[in-house]
Amino acid sequence: MTTITFRADDDVDRALADLTSADRDRSQVIREAILAAWRLRQAEQLHAEAEAVAADPDDVAEARAVLADMEDLRAW
Repeated sequence: MTTITFRADDDVDRALADLTSADRDRSQVIREAILAAWRLRQAEQLHAEAEAVAADPDDVAEARAVLADMEDLRAW
């Protein structure tokens, strides 16, 4: 486990005070914030990749071709 030291400004001190409680200490709040930021970054990267694929004319053409091929297999 890594120990991290950082300088908090007044806004961060107020936020930490607001987010901590009897069952959540500063370390837990900071760990949760880091994980939330990491998950948000992963979601943003996935979204960017999906947009890139959706904008790729070759991928769009391939997807349309697959859908057209599958149309013949529909039961109704």
